[in-house]
Amino acid sequence: MVSVSDTGIGLDSANLERAFLPFESIHSKQRAKYPGTGLGLSLARKYVELIGGKIWAESQGKDQGSTFRFTIPLTEFRNGR
Repeated sequence: MVSVSDTGIGLDSANLERAFLPFESIHSKQRAKYPGTGLGLSLARKYVELIGGKIWAESQGKDQGSTFRFTIPLTEFRNGR
């Protein structure tokens, strides 16, 4: 498992899944301060799921930051394969 945490504006529980939708901006009032296309998390989810993993977000709420975690399956290599 890989985890990335921040101390940013946080997410309420209703928006944890919404953050992974393409072109989504959860905090429209913050848009000018934090510009972007809204594609980063949706692309990350596609890549992680493409290789059989899972990605999700956790947050304690507004102004509490967020943690993004993902897991990917490991393949054991034997005899050079």
